[in-house]
Amino acid sequence: QVQVVESGGGSVQAGGSLRLSCATSAYTSNTICMGWFRQAPGKKREAVATIWRATGDTNYARSVKGRFTISRDSASGTVYLQMTALMPEDTAGYYCAAGPSAFRACSLDENSYLYWGQGTQVTVSS
Repeated sequence: QVQVVESGGGSVQAGGSLRLSCATSAYTSNTICMGWFRQAPGKKREAVATIWRATGDTNYARSVKGRFTISRDSASGTVYLQMTALMPEDTAGYYCAAGPSAFRACSLDENSYLYWGQGTQVTVSS
């Protein structure tokens, strides 16, 4: 079983920044894609961003494009989510997930991901 471990998160005022980190216990074809997803209370889980660890190719949800940046450390395989210009509506539990690629791309569909972390809370106050 692959372990997915997130770190970072916390509380910040609107307009501030936070960085989340995510690491997996294995780097295989089944963990070549990494994604960040979030879920606010009473809402469905939604995709935030994904990255193909082999190439660094990224994919973003429209709601965060231009504000959030997903990246990876090629040596360690660790994936980061740099969040800037945070808004209260970004408040949610953020989950990191790992899975295989499909057609050489990383999907924003959570059903494509096999392994999930426990989540880390991000709270943005106005």
